[in-house]
Amino acid sequence: MRKFNIRKVLDGLTAGSSSASQQQQQQQHPAGNREPEIQETLQSEHFQLCKTVRHGFPYQPSALAFDPVQKILAVGTQTGALRLFGRPGVECYCQHDSGAAVIQLQFLINEGALVSALADDTLHLWNLRQKRPAILHSLKFCRERVTFCHLPFQSKWLYVGTERGNIHIVNVESFTLSGYVIMWNKAIELSSKSHPGPVVHISDNPMDEGKLLIGFESGTVVLWDLKSKKADYRYTYDEAIHSVAWHHEGKQFICSHSDGTLTIWNVRSPAKPVQTITPHGKQLKDGKKPEPCKPILKVEFKTTRSGEPFIILSGGLSYDTVGRRPCLTVMHGKSTAVLEMDYSIVDFLTLCETPYPNDFQEPYAVVVLLEKDLVLIDLAQNGYPIFENPYPLSIHESPVTCCEYFADCPVDLIPALYSVGARQKRQGYSKKEWPINGGNWGLGAQSYSEIIITGHADGSVKFWDASAINLQVLYKLKTSKVFEKSRNKDDKPNTDIVDEDPYAIQIISWCPESRMLCIAGVSAHVIIYRFSKQEVITEVIPMLEVRLLYEISDVESPEGDQAPPLPTPVGSANPQPIPPQSHPSTSSSSSDGLRDNVPCLKVKNSPLKQSPGYQTELVIQLVWVGGEPPQQITSLAVNSSYGLVVFGNCNGIAMVDYLQKAVLLNLGTIELYGSNDPYRREPRSPRKSRQPSGAGLCDISEGTVVPEDRCKSPTSGSSSPHNSDDEQKMNNFIEKVKIKSRKFSKMVASDIAKMSRKLSLPTDLKPDLDIKDNSFSRSRSSSVTSIDKETREAISALHFCETFTRKADSAPSRCLWVGTTLGTVLVIALNLPPGGEQRLLQPVIVSPSGTILRLKGAILRMAFLDSTGCLVPPAYESWKEHNVPEEKDEKEKLKKRRPVSVSPSSSQEISENQYAVICSEKQAKVISLPTQNCAYKQNITETSFVLRGDIVSLSNSICLACFCANGHIMTFSLPSLRPLLDVYYLPLTNMRIARTFCFTNNGQALYLVSPTEIQRLTYSQETCENLQEMLGELFTPVETPEAPNRGFFKGLFGGGAQSLDREELFGESSSGKASRSLAQHIPGPGGIEGVKGAASGVVGELARARLALDERGQKLSDLEERTAAMLSSADSFSKHAHEMMLKYKDKKWYQF
Repeated sequence: MRKFNIRKVLDGLTAGSSSASQQQQQQQHPAGNREPEIQETLQSEHFQLCKTVRHGFPYQPSALAFDPVQKILAVGTQTGALRLFGRPGVECYCQHDSGAAVIQLQFLINEGALVSALADDTLHLWNLRQKRPAILHSLKFCRERVTFCHLPFQSKWLYVGTERGNIHIVNVESFTLSGYVIMWNKAIELSSKSHPGPVVHISDNPMDEGKLLIGFESGTVVLWDLKSKKADYRYTYDEAIHSVAWHHEGKQFICSHSDGTLTIWNVRSPAKPVQTITPHGKQLKDGKKPEPCKPILKVEFKTTRSGEPFIILSGGLSYDTVGRRPCLTVMHGKSTAVLEMDYSIVDFLTLCETPYPNDFQEPYAVVVLLEKDLVLIDLAQNGYPIFENPYPLSIHESPVTCCEYFADCPVDLIPALYSVGARQKRQGYSKKEWPINGGNWGLGAQSYSEIIITGHADGSVKFWDASAINLQVLYKLKTSKVFEKSRNKDDKPNTDIVDEDPYAIQIISWCPESRMLCIAGVSAHVIIYRFSKQEVITEVIPMLEVRLLYEISDVESPEGDQAPPLPTPVGSANPQPIPPQSHPSTSSSSSDGLRDNVPCLKVKNSPLKQSPGYQTELVIQLVWVGGEPPQQITSLAVNSSYGLVVFGNCNGIAMVDYLQKAVLLNLGTIELYGSNDPYRREPRSPRKSRQPSGAGLCDISEGTVVPEDRCKSPTSGSSSPHNSDDEQKMNNFIEKVKIKSRKFSKMVASDIAKMSRKLSLPTDLKPDLDIKDNSFSRSRSSSVTSIDKETREAISALHFCETFTRKADSAPSRCLWVGTTLGTVLVIALNLPPGGEQRLLQPVIVSPSGTILRLKGAILRMAFLDSTGCLVPPAYESWKEHNVPEEKDEKEKLKKRRPVSVSPSSSQEISENQYAVICSEKQAKVISLPTQNCAYKQNITETSFVLRGDIVSLSNSICLACFCANGHIMTFSLPSLRPLLDVYYLPLTNMRIARTFCFTNNGQALYLVSPTEIQRLTYSQETCENLQEMLGELFTPVETPEAPNRGFFKGLFGGGAQSLDREELFGESSSGKASRSLAQHIPGPGGIEGVKGAASGVVGELARARLALDERGQKLSDLEERTAAMLSSADSFSKHAHEMMLKYKDKKWYQF
């Protein structure tokens, strides 16, 4: 065995554990019986772990901002995340370390910077001029709670309102406080006897920067003169204020109130509002006030040159509209449009042509941030259509229940999926281009295609193009359309295993080369799909029902029964005679009236129109047996070359020939062992105890025990043989499950009360509910017996391959390797008829080989290597269109059945051996074939367990990648299982991560980080190095639009916008220093430091130089603007002086 350098192992393999594994391996290989040396190219320096990108809708959004010049949108969340969106394909994710909720975001418009205000009273300045934005400065308020911020356009002074009603001013360049403070008592003086409440609004008059409008929650609004430091006007209204907006001329403003009213005020008339509007209130005849409505949470007042202004508001519906969806109201002249939304509105912003507040706004769109969606409304078109959203924000359209990741797919696959998916697009969108189009794309260094497949709670399956760190939906398949839907709630079929989401996807098995897709659903159903570019109408949906029952009895009896296929599929060969181990059932209810031979879902019996894309080839359903629902499927595999699909659960295994539509194998798990069963299993009592049933699959039901879900450790309630060691292991397992299930879903607990059957959980895990239902208590008592526990050995892994099935074999042959939750691997030999017509007519012969291998923990993954250490992929048949026109020769039809591509093993010389790589929850073994000697062994974890293990290719070699429940990501070389990487990445905080984590080729991995977002990561050093180039740029140099022209007369008579020297007013020289105890400045890691971290060497030097040039250029342009302003001011003054001189030139002193 090769020696390896322990010091090269990354992050946390201690010398002790490494030496232990060395000793272990030395014990495994006595001298003189060593495996042939295979040169391994992967070293620890090929591995590095880092997050790449996050896709999907920001989970629990709380704040929104838009830069109208850079055209960048920012969304903040309740967990402190920040998502930035530019043009489609330019996205960025950042995270505040504190994890506090983002309450407000403010762009420094066209400056490449963003201020975030958090619920923990900190302000942060983000530098967006680097590919991975970083914090430049932070300011923590110590004595006051931040409630509102306002940064005027082209100003460096940020106004910060607080809960106490005070306003502080922050210099955003240095992130320090000014000594200038507006105290609440000075602002309101004697106008109110009580505290006005927190500051809910701050804005400066669009025409006079020296006047600041301050809105207090209680209903008081103050116009504050910054120079004279006193209030000009105070406006009081007896309803609480939620938001305030200016008319661009600065003569009027509008307030929204908690009683559903809008008040419009003239600046110079503080006594009462000019107009009061209740947009959704019923007007009463006798002049009384309209009925109060729900609060108007936000209002915007936007003007147009050519027509009436827009008043846009959220909320304000009348209280009697119960069940009405949240609405956005657009008032334009006399028309009022009420736009219903699917989710509640978090925030909205109106996108306008100009960034200047003192010009006609010309609004063209409204961006609405909803609880679970982002909607963009086109204001320029009649009917206000929405824009088609180009971002991948619909991952959570239905909750994700499983996902699979495929890198390095066939090149024609993405175009094929895109072409069938393009037909599914909705109509009626705005004709205009998506207006959020800032930033630039990165340089895609990856040349290979990647596909992510997500399975959902409503039975839908989505295919996503994930190439070059982007994400775009390609195609959506609805698996539920083959089943009858219940018309109403009373008509609900009582055969459902689950009360909700009966079509939820549990497992996806996909062959990219042949495009065969197979899914297993929560109602114990399996559907096989073929890909076709032709539309077909299926007269009768091919269907099989399988009776998978597992019981042990004294008398040898047939284990599994199988109902004959009900409709004979049109155009396919007749089903084969049922093999001896299963016999047809005859009744639909057993003698004691219990439900029997009934599937959980009813397949449609009407013709089904199947669009181009994935089309149903066969539906397989497990049926009820003697009043017991079928067990959920725990493992699934499909092979296009053999034309076979196999699946298993905690009762046993079934194999189906989907070409002949016949069941080939239907065995209880114990039958697979034959006489080699290592466990002492006692006969089952004649009285049938109730079997466990499953629960739903969404986040609510993460307690379901489905090993393929990677939900939890090993077994579906299985037990080990009755010796003290294994009993100890069983106890350990139960303890482990107890710890993991403390967050067990409340919904499942409440479902227990509804269901008259026990959940598929170990007995110790069930909530101790006092339920009067006799059937439930009976099932509990029976489930405690050791006999029942022993029957819970589930099938956890399946792998079709061409290898040596027995020790005596001289050549590889087709077979199926089966892994169970008790750590057993069994081999089933497959004997397939020749290809072509014979394949459809002759039966496939299936027989257990007697080969049994053992590991610790449930089996998760199996793969095979040839004698040189290269991966031997399962055989597959390349995709061909099977819906060929009838006129074509019949032989053409049959040719496509022939395996076009088979695994390399069949062409190997007889003398060459193979290696089986088997990964379980506890350890990995490499078994030499055909001798079945253990060549290498690695105990992956002692105290935890592996949730996901994948054999993947990387840098023209292969390795085993594992994710453990303790948060560690590890990789091991193959075949020698040397540890190459061991990094603590993230703890298993919920079952969603466990259920969705997957590795794929080229060092890629992903998981569902929240119910709406996919997090992608890489464990490849090369990808980490190229990541900086691949990421898009948010900031692009854009010229700020010209300021609106003031006009000759306004300049002459002092009209138009009044500027204010804020530096003079707020600077230290005039306002003094702020109290040190008020806020604490914290320097951030961003800026130059951020650039240092992001790049090194020459690239870093260039980036630093560019940043310095940017900053210098910015300062020079600022100076240029100031000089120009001073020149125009001097020019104006000389004109005025000359006019004055001419006016009074000839007048006598007494005429003045």
